Amino acid sequence: MSPVDALSTLLLAVSLFFFTAGTIGLVRLPDVHSRLHALTKADNVGLGCVVLAVLLQASDWTEGFKLVLIWFLVLAAATNVSFLIAGGTGKRDHDDREGDGR
Repeated sequence: MSPVDALSTLLLAVSLFFFTAGTIGLVRLPDVHSRLHALTKADNVGLGCVVLAVLLQASDWTEGFKLVLIWFLVLAAATNVSFLIAGGTGKRDHDDREGDGR
């Protein structure tokens, strides 16, 4: 096994750890905001490790550019979706509190 293959395998193992940690955080944490934080952080780092592992195996720079572009698009999408989910739950919690006082 070449050093590049070994590094790719190591990066994939690290990404598996982060994906597993994010999934455990999603299941075990108490509220929506904690779950979002654990899931988005762990998944973004895990995806970054996958991209780096595959980037090491890419045959030319155009494949690498596409991989990095996909990673940045997924980061942007995850950020926006998490923001929308968190904002929606915050508004719902605020409306629930106002309804209790009447």
